[in-house]
Amino acid sequence: MSRSLSKSHAGSHRIERVGELVRHAVADILARGEVRDEAFDRHPLTVPAVRMSPDLKLATVLVMPLGGKGAGATVEALERHKKELRTLVARRINLKFAPELRFALDMSFDDQARMDALLKSPAVARDLKDAGGEDKE
Repeated sequence: MSRSLSKSHAGSHRIERVGELVRHAVADILARGEVRDEAFDRHPLTVPAVRMSPDLKLATVLVMPLGGKGAGATVEALERHKKELRTLVARRINLKFAPELRFALDMSFDDQARMDALLKSPAVARDLKDAGGEDKE
C-alpha cells in the first residue's frame, strides 16, 4: 500500500519539476526574443506557472503581460507561434516527447486583488466585528 502511495507522490513531483522546466524554457525564449511578434514587443510577459498533464504531453502555460494590457492579443500571438515555441522548448528540455503547448491568461493576480478588496469591505468588517461580539457573550 505504501509503495503505491510513494509512486503517486513521486509522480506529482516529476510533474511539478517538468512544469518548472517548461516554464523556465518558455520564459527564457520570450525574454531573449527568439520568437518575434509585435504583441511581445509591446508588453513584456511574465510566465508565472505551467500546468502539466499527468502524462506530460500537454502543458498549459499561464501568462500575463506586465500591466495586464493587451492580454488577449498576447495569448493570440502565443497561439500563432506555439509550434515554433514547442520546437524551441524541446531543444531545452530532455523529455521523450515535447509537450503540446496551450496558453491561457493567469487570473490569479486578479482573483487575489478581488479577495483582498472583499475582505477589506465595510460589510465584512462589520460581520467580523459582530462575530467577535458573539464569542464574548
